[in-house]
Amino acid sequence: MTSRIYYTDPYCHRFDAVVTRTFQHEGRPAALLDRTAFYPTSGGQPFDVGRLVGPGRVGEAGGAGEVDVLDTVDVDDEVVHVLSAPIADGTTVNGEINWARRFDHMQQHTGQHLLSAAFDRLFDNRTMSFHMGAELSTIDLARDMSWDQLARAEDEANRIVWENREVAIRFVSSDEAATLPLRKEPARTGVLRLIDVKDFDLSACGGTHVARTGAIGAIVVPAAEKFKGGTRITFACGGRALRVFRTLRESMAGSVRALSVLPQELPAAIERMQGDARDLRRTIKKFQESLAAHEAARLVSEAGGAGTASVVIVDALDGWDANGLKMIAAEIAQHRSAAVALFSIASPFAVVIARSPDVQVDATAVLRALTDRFGGRGGGKSDLAQGGGLVGNITDIRSAARDALRGSARPSDP
Repeated sequence: MTSRIYYTDPYCHRFDAVVTRTFQHEGRPAALLDRTAFYPTSGGQPFDVGRLVGPGRVGEAGGAGEVDVLDTVDVDDEVVHVLSAPIADGTTVNGEINWARRFDHMQQHTGQHLLSAAFDRLFDNRTMSFHMGAELSTIDLARDMSWDQLARAEDEANRIVWENREVAIRFVSSDEAATLPLRKEPARTGVLRLIDVKDFDLSACGGTHVARTGAIGAIVVPAAEKFKGGTRITFACGGRALRVFRTLRESMAGSVRALSVLPQELPAAIERMQGDARDLRRTIKKFQESLAAHEAARLVSEAGGAGTASVVIVDALDGWDANGLKMIAAEIAQHRSAAVALFSIASPFAVVIARSPDVQVDATAVLRALTDRFGGRGGGKSDLAQGGGLVGNITDIRSAARDALRGSARPSDP
């Protein structure tokens, strides 16, 4: 069984080892070592990557050369190193993990312990799960939290960071653990590895952690949302926290420049813009409703729609969105015996199909014929259907719509 160096020395990122077995893991070369500092994905923390270096060249008997460790997987209590190329059994290698990646994971994982402990201590709100992402990480809490409570927990966790408290590793039996004030009940039995943040948090954990809380740097909570009856918080520590700040700073600076306001005036300026946009949409809708009748009359006139015979109208209209096309088509169908197909002029094209009550056309069938041929999708009812995403030559699309409507458009039987 592989000796796991990271259990006792998470700062070890170079080590010597012997290749004890080589094989294929999911179609890729892999190896077991007698000892390793590479951490496999577990407990919400991602795997380590790095390289193995040995004498000779890759492929030589007893040689290793330099082989990348692409993934580290825990399989049947063995640490499997997934490699970029095969190496030979029995080879002595020097392992080197990607330290920047490892230290980042150590900052995030220890920061998570502090945040979870803060939520538990201040609000008796338990952590249900933890996930470490590539840039941001999440904690799922059992209950809902206000932003004021989130800020208090954030402050408490950072207080422990800045006090630079010791983070110790302890090994105890299940019986010993039962007598200790663990933040949560361990999921396993036997010998347990405990992470002890001095006088603040004691948790069973197999992950890698910093030796003192000051190495975390800072903890920030940029986002939170309701999730499964509780709260999912998004957080970042150390270098990630700095990147979050820079992203927010750049976004703030760009918004301030665009709106010509001071930073503290930005929320009110955005609220005004949203109100103006709502007013503008209402105004546009009123104008479209007024113009729709005139546009409908023009289309009927150009189609030779005088008299009682039913007409087929197919056109692409500039300056009208899908809602406007719908109003025009409905206006024609309401006042004329007609079958109508109206399109936007920009690809991918929007389309509205409508027909009068006395015309036997299935608007959804016509729409389906168009989307089957030109892509896109949509839906509706037999008298009115609309869709979007049609791609192709608009002349061909209009011709196909006209053929489909003329093939089925006729007055209903009395």
